[in-house]
Amino acid sequence: MPRHGRAYWKGFLRLSLVSIPVEIYTAVETAAAVSLNQIHKPSGKRVNYTKTVQGIGAIDSADIVKGYEVDKDVYVTLEQGEIDALKVESKRTLDLTQFIDAGEIDPRYFEKPYYVVPADEQAAEGYLVIREALREMNKMGVGQITMSGREHIVAVSPVEKGLVMEVLRYAGEVRSPNPFFGDLPSLKLDKEMVALARELIAKKAAPFEPAKFHDSYADAMRALIAEKAKGKRIVSKPAAAEPQGKVVDLLDALRKSLKTGSGEAPKRGKAPQKKAS
Repeated sequence: MPRHGRAYWKGFLRLSLVSIPVEIYTAVETAAAVSLNQIHKPSGKRVNYTKTVQGIGAIDSADIVKGYEVDKDVYVTLEQGEIDALKVESKRTLDLTQFIDAGEIDPRYFEKPYYVVPADEQAAEGYLVIREALREMNKMGVGQITMSGREHIVAVSPVEKGLVMEVLRYAGEVRSPNPFFGDLPSLKLDKEMVALARELIAKKAAPFEPAKFHDSYADAMRALIAEKAKGKRIVSKPAAAEPQGKVVDLLDALRKSLKTGSGEAPKRGKAPQKKAS
């Protein structure tokens, strides 16, 4: 079975007494981001970084250990061997121990997606049986997996023809919303305004199509780099004036939004076409 890239993890997807050999691949393309380096302008060479300590100067990498700050400028230092001893031994098993309704997990807990694929043709049947059962029941499987020496909580669900595994955050990693929303006033909302807002939202409702959205900054950065590579001088454009805020009547604005047709979903341009090489 053909694969794209190197598997991030290999092991077994287990459902009770059923174990299916699988491979896991990252579902995120990090190469799509535009990465810039710091360059020494007079020479055109890349800037190097020297590790220094205040009052001492440059130091040798062999003298560096990791530490945790327990008080201001007070650290508990840890040797690499001590850290390595804490790494969880990989069981090479993704054990689905619980099943929940799809959509039950709070979006704040999702961290990173991976594709789960059968390791070979013999594993395909069991893999597809689990995928189809999850799809028909509209369920997600929850379990834990060890990757890179750390144990992660994960959720597995059907996506298109296969399975996707979402690495989840632990409860202690998600900040409480109370400090952010606790001071919101308790207002008696106008029922007509809420009804108009609902109508406006209903007019804009449409299936999510991520391909329609583009990172305009990344597109502009790539275009700038392409022009600079040709030796062209780039002249800065004048900054656009910042929009001035003004007090509006919320009820009137909602009514006008529906009457003027601005409740319609905006049309988006097509994705830029790649030039033939």
